[in-house]
Amino acid sequence: MKAITWLATITVGVGAFGTWASAAATSDATPLAEPKQPAEAAHAATLDGWSADLDKALEQAKAGKKCVLVEFTGSDWCPPCIAMRKNVFSKPEFVTAASKNFILVEVDFPKGDKELAEQHEPLARKYKITGFPTVILLDAEGKEFTRFYASQFPKLEDFIKHLDEALEKKDLD
Repeated sequence: MKAITWLATITVGVGAFGTWASAAATSDATPLAEPKQPAEAAHAATLDGWSADLDKALEQAKAGKKCVLVEFTGSDWCPPCIAMRKNVFSKPEFVTAASKNFILVEVDFPKGDKELAEQHEPLARKYKITGFPTVILLDAEGKEFTRFYASQFPKLEDFIKHLDEALEKKDLD
């Protein structure tokens, strides 16, 4: 009987050592690198109903007698920006309501796409952006009439109401 117990102990011990050695070899190995994504895939695409080209949006605004809503965002690293995109900007109800009076423009500064962030840097300097998510409202001529942090209005209804109030105030001026 002692021989069977001894043999079982050795078998279990060898099996345990083999499992430990295998795990140790795996944990000491260099982890597999994440596959590199092209810069375009690294940053989230512009939302439906939104443009990424401010100059083109200003042309459309002039032609359509609309204003321009420009959102400066960090789509892949800024928690308030991510929340606003999810809860307000990506909603079809928002795009439909806001598009009646505004051409929508997203100026993104993603950490996953340094090239795009660098491309947008002149706009951030021109409009003196100091935080994200900043929204600037421009008239059809490109003149700023208000700015605010989008996260002040985290609910769809509140954001649309604020846009309507900003337009009313602009028309009174």
